[in-house]
Amino acid sequence: MAYGRITQEYQKHNVNGASPVQLIIMLYDGALRFMEQGKHAMAHGDLPRQNQCLQKAQRIIVELMSTLDMERGGEIAKNLFALYGYVLNELVAANVEDQPEPIDRSIKVISELRDGWAQIERQQKAAAPAQPLQTAA
Repeated sequence: MAYGRITQEYQKHNVNGASPVQLIIMLYDGALRFMEQGKHAMAHGDLPRQNQCLQKAQRIIVELMSTLDMERGGEIAKNLFALYGYVLNELVAANVEDQPEPIDRSIKVISELRDGWAQIERQQKAAAPAQPLQTAA
């Protein structure tokens, strides 16, 4: 029981200390994890677990869609919205039709997007000046 509480605190700390780019990457990681779990459940005929995991992945995709700023994001936001819509439809189809191929296509899209955001994160870190260590006075 204490282990679960420690894990929750660790995860909360990671989220609270994360940059916007890191939060997006975390959402991609969660979606990918649930897609893989849903695919695994599907392969083992565990329909309740399949449904649960794929619905969690769908909720993450909807969250990603809702964070897009369509006015300031311009063409990029529109393209991301279309990709997220495609993934959402594929996940629904996979779950309803009990087929892994739409999950595979979704994993491919989200993995490529995640890689792009990870590259942005690396570029931001490389461009950021080194933070001096602060000492207590």
